[in-house]
Amino acid sequence: MSSRKRSKLKIDLVIPVYNEAEAIERTYADIRHVVDVLPYEFNFIYVDDGSSDGTVDTLRGIAANDPRVTLLQLSRNFGHQAALTAGMDASQGDVMISLDGDGQHPPDMLPKMIDLIQQGYDVVQAQRIEDERAMSFKKVTSNFFYWLINNISGTRVVQGAADFRALSRNALDGVRSMHEYHRFLRGMISWMGYNSIILPYHEPARIAGRSKYSLGKMLRLASDAIFSFSLAPLYIGLSSGLVFLFLAGGQMVYVLSFWLTGNTQNLEPGWSSLMGVLLIASGIIMILLGFIGVYVGYIFQEVKRRPIYLLKGNTPDDGK
Repeated sequence: MSSRKRSKLKIDLVIPVYNEAEAIERTYADIRHVVDVLPYEFNFIYVDDGSSDGTVDTLRGIAANDPRVTLLQLSRNFGHQAALTAGMDASQGDVMISLDGDGQHPPDMLPKMIDLIQQGYDVVQAQRIEDERAMSFKKVTSNFFYWLINNISGTRVVQGAADFRALSRNALDGVRSMHEYHRFLRGMISWMGYNSIILPYHEPARIAGRSKYSLGKMLRLASDAIFSFSLAPLYIGLSSGLVFLFLAGGQMVYVLSFWLTGNTQNLEPGWSSLMGVLLIASGIIMILLGFIGVYVGYIFQEVKRRPIYLLKGNTPDDGK
């Protein structure tokens, strides 16, 4: 790519934020420190996900002094994946790079990401490298989630992959063509199968505040990932039913053996056995019905075609 074309490359930085008033100015300055010396045209797309602190006021002040900054305000807190989607929909550049506004996605990775896109990759996925010695509840559950999703779905998700990535225009258009309500962008982008590369990085400490990903939000994201990318829960219920039928057949053969050998006097009805069978059967049926119910619920929310997000004073394009 010639230097003339490189200098005209338009890059949109999509930065979703939620109650990050204490960190916004610092992360903005850190990003500018990196991008202002690069020979590309940068735009900042901040997406406020219904913040209740001074985040919006801070961003308005930044936008007033930098014409490259665009502020999108969601009408309420729709969640991180919806906020990212809003930023992607607003992106008009040749390259879109998404990163968080808390300082844990290092801006000094941006030049390398852009270089890799220019080398022909459609997706540059940053992968968080964690200290092998450090163990925490979040790390254990995260490792289990990635192990589970990679074993029950046909889409491989890189362990430690964050929503810190660069997408070419082609890959971004591919993501924008998918309108599902329950979004797991890491899986959706992996599912597309575009030419991609992993870029490892060490995550710095947050500049201020604390993580907004509560246990409940992580569980909802994991649920969206599992039920959107796998039918394994249904097969678990089916397999459990088959195992139960096999055990019931074995029980029938066992009881029949008493009749064939004439030892019916040793065959005593067992209340506990009967109740055990009933409880197992009922448990399997309820689990299977629960799985089916979740899928039906997801279908119900999809067919309503509600928008993934709403902007304050605006409605999103493409019916999203």
